[in-house]
Amino acid sequence: MTSLRHRLIIMACLSIGMTSCFNVPEPPSATITTEVDDWRDEVIYQVLVDRFENGDKNNDYNINLDAPTGWHGGDWQGIIDRLDYLQELGVTTLWISPAVKNVEQDAGVAGYHGYWTQDFQATNPHFGDLQRMRKLVEEAHKRDMKIILDIVTNHIGQLFYYDINLNGNPDINIQGSGYCYDPSTLGADTSGYSCDGKTESRLIRVTEWDPDYDPRGVQSYTSLGEAGPAPIRWVYYPEDNRVPPMPEEFQNEEWYNRRGRVVTPWGWNYAEQVERADFPGGLKDIDTTRPEVREKLIEVFAWWVEETNIDGFRIDTVKHVEHDFWRTFTKGVRDKIKPLGKENFLMFGEVFDGSDELLGSYTQPGELDSVFYFSHKFQVFDDVFKRNQPTKKIEDLFIARSTNYGNTPQEGGVTDVNGNGLAPTQVLVNFMDNHDVSRFLYEFNDLDALKNALFYLLTMDGIPCIYYGTEQAYNGGNDPTNREDMWRLPFNEYYIVYDEDGNPVPDNQREEAFVPFNTQHTVFKHIKKLTGLRQDLKALRRGDFQIKWASTRTGDEQDAGIFAFERSYDGQTVLVVLNTSSTKSSETSASSLGGGGMKVSFTSGTTLSDAFSNDGYEVTVDGNQEVTVEVPPRGGRIFIIK
Repeated sequence: MTSLRHRLIIMACLSIGMTSCFNVPEPPSATITTEVDDWRDEVIYQVLVDRFENGDKNNDYNINLDAPTGWHGGDWQGIIDRLDYLQELGVTTLWISPAVKNVEQDAGVAGYHGYWTQDFQATNPHFGDLQRMRKLVEEAHKRDMKIILDIVTNHIGQLFYYDINLNGNPDINIQGSGYCYDPSTLGADTSGYSCDGKTESRLIRVTEWDPDYDPRGVQSYTSLGEAGPAPIRWVYYPEDNRVPPMPEEFQNEEWYNRRGRVVTPWGWNYAEQVERADFPGGLKDIDTTRPEVREKLIEVFAWWVEETNIDGFRIDTVKHVEHDFWRTFTKGVRDKIKPLGKENFLMFGEVFDGSDELLGSYTQPGELDSVFYFSHKFQVFDDVFKRNQPTKKIEDLFIARSTNYGNTPQEGGVTDVNGNGLAPTQVLVNFMDNHDVSRFLYEFNDLDALKNALFYLLTMDGIPCIYYGTEQAYNGGNDPTNREDMWRLPFNEYYIVYDEDGNPVPDNQREEAFVPFNTQHTVFKHIKKLTGLRQDLKALRRGDFQIKWASTRTGDEQDAGIFAFERSYDGQTVLVVLNTSSTKSSETSASSLGGGGMKVSFTSGTTLSDAFSNDGYEVTVDGNQEVTVEVPPRGGRIFIIK
């Protein structure tokens, strides 16, 4: 009966355009608990809620399954229904899409992803109400699983336009004539640049929804020239939930930078543009330098912790907000939630950039616990595991970590099981693909390479993060084709369905061969095996990271593609050796070169057994404390003392 009532409320609101009618009474706040012992124990699984599973048909409206950018119906109940599947995979933490009420659609594209905030303190009715979100957190916690909520502090959705021509309507217009004039001619337009000794009046396309950046603020313009700062106009399109933002304080125009959008990465004032300009697509940039704005953002996002008992934040568009904001925000959130009983709350950020130094700058003292390790994704998962570049690149990036990232724990930040602080260098979030980049298998549909990369992801130090669908070998390209539905065959005509042995089935058998949430899929079973070993071997989760072998070679040399490291924790040491090479298709590579083996920390005479491959492979440490380990192409071994 309750779900029917909520459905009727949604339908009524859509028909009469009253956003206030969603403000139905909610039950008291959630009971707050700390669920995490050590974030290094966790395996994060990113869920794009709208595309994962449709568990509640009562919140289905504006659904368009044929549109890759439309609403598809996934919701929080769908995640609840699939928790057993995720637990079997070995997932311990779910990172879910933003929960806030969003712009319904903009320019024909739905706000299914959650990044177009309209109301910071209301749930997205497509996903469920606050009670349903609490239920998701409660059901996850019963399984010792945690919930990380995606949040956005940088911008709101496209809820206002710049009235550049002062006519009170959102226009797209052309300025300039495109002709060249003799500057000496009376009345000539000399505002442009020279062409053949004359002056060009350039043709400029101006959209009042998303104008280009102006450091002065977007300027109004009439036929007589500039007319001062362009006023902003809030829009009221209730059918799309494009109405002034809530809470009401966010309707203060002084709370926005109003400078237009980021334009060129090589243009003037680019550094300022990144932090002060609108995010491309008309997403209006919040002026996070203002103390009252910071205070309100802390308040609304701490509210989500208080109301749902979530365990962490993944923070969007971090590099588009000034560093000082993060020092204020992280402390402010912790000061609000810690007295309630929520500790060990992880805050990690998305700095969508390949610069390792830039990524690390947001983990310096007082800022974030961690970041999404983009430089590692580009330089290791792409370059080494996909493109067969030397494993020395892994070592070089690891060496740079101590310089580029914070080496001391954040005050009040995440801790280990004993309550000792963990530095950002220890809890970087490792990933190979997500909703903003093409999937690992896109244009490189090689299951062995994928398994090899997953082997490394789940054995290296830090916190591994798996993008939903990877365990089913999804291979979508860039947004939106990398945002496939989990419950049906992907749109991608190049999607390959594999049988249980990892063999592709013929295209004409794809429909009948596709099994949603298939626990027998070869990649699913591969991940499950690795997450099981992580649970069995604490050193694979919490151990340090000591590189024992990296190679500069990618050809036919003996050690081509070899990378090896030891991880030690609480008296336990594991040796991990993997071979990233595919060029020696019928040969193994080995951790040796020119007669010299690999130096290890184990004492001479120790026999090491491969706990992963189950082929009985063993090596014995020689008198020089060296071993030579052979690994097949795209293979890996995890050694423990026999």
